[in-house]
Amino acid sequence: MSKALEGVRVLDMTHVQSGPSCTQILAWLGADVIKLEAPTGDITRQQLRDLPDVDSLYFTMLNCNKRSITLNLKSGRGKEIFTDLVKNSDVLVENFAPGAIDRMGFTWERLQELNPRLVFASIKGFGPGRYENFKAYEVVAQAMGGAMSTTGFEDGPPTATGAQIGDSGTGIHLVAGILAALLQRTNTGKGQRVTVAMQEAVLNLTRVKLRDQQRLTHGPLREYPNDNFGDEVPRSGNASGGGQPGWALRCAPGGPNDYIYVIVQPPGWAPIAQLIGKPELAEDPDWATPAARLDKLDKMFALIEQWTEQHTKFEVMDKLNALNVPCGPIMSTRELIEDSTLADLGAVVEVEHPQRGTFKTVGCPIRLSDSPVTVRTSPGLGEHNSAIYGSLGISEGELDDLKTAGVI
Repeated sequence: MSKALEGVRVLDMTHVQSGPSCTQILAWLGADVIKLEAPTGDITRQQLRDLPDVDSLYFTMLNCNKRSITLNLKSGRGKEIFTDLVKNSDVLVENFAPGAIDRMGFTWERLQELNPRLVFASIKGFGPGRYENFKAYEVVAQAMGGAMSTTGFEDGPPTATGAQIGDSGTGIHLVAGILAALLQRTNTGKGQRVTVAMQEAVLNLTRVKLRDQQRLTHGPLREYPNDNFGDEVPRSGNASGGGQPGWALRCAPGGPNDYIYVIVQPPGWAPIAQLIGKPELAEDPDWATPAARLDKLDKMFALIEQWTEQHTKFEVMDKLNALNVPCGPIMSTRELIEDSTLADLGAVVEVEHPQRGTFKTVGCPIRLSDSPVTVRTSPGLGEHNSAIYGSLGISEGELDDLKTAGVI
């Protein structure tokens, strides 16, 4: 069966997480993604290793389904080879510091000359302006994109989220831009420049808090559990970001992740009251309506928690879902990686690796009915030099010379 992006060649110059997360999605969707690495390799091959002299999980979990070549772009011959690679690619993706590609001699204008159909996609920390040349990392993007100031509890410090919204969140935004540019190319015949800034990607994911910032000008945010409101959206603990109140409630047996998140919609209150043994609250005018409950959400959730503490989070999930009450147990990383439902879905997959045996990773979260994804292991450093450089007309003898000279 053909793949959605079959025939699309991606020259992947990315490293660490934000860029590789983007190009891995493209590879899963069927593109031929060629990871171009320095002869020393992507730094994450060595970072956070759990086995000596084996590519780290950091690398393997972000570079599945790709091919790897090595090239020293500081050498003259390396630049010549790179020129040929650009001419034979549909997409070039990079996440270097601002200006790095230009300093190599490959400005956007030069790339257009070499290949007018090329889509040149970049991830930067920030857009043009004051912050443009600042370094950005995952939590820096969270900090400057509005996520940290609104995450945590009211009496605590700003808190980073464990979800990599700065890196992988930006990567998936870049996927959307690349696919849009490829689609437009079918009409125009021309490639274009695609850029996503990490700060802006996080900002896009924090838009409900910008909504609430503007609502603040008209008074306190009543659905928030906070007692006091200033002129900025406060941290509100586990309060729902939407219009329906929710909270994380303790469950048996009381471990660190024995919680369930429960949302109380207007139709859900009566069945919840019945379930927790307080049926009279369904008719009590002090409790019966959302408006009546709004100023005592803490008390409402405390009543529900008295019941949830007597059951495991999965028992609570089943009982509440039977009543059509939205809820979700707090699933730990161990529970997620061992979850049979996620395994059956292909959301968590086991991949064969030539050195480490097997490892588990996430599967492709995008499902196309006519383009199924099989996750394959990440490539060894320079594993595909012969095949890819051979297709450019470079002989095995020259490859040996190039390796000796440090070009590949």
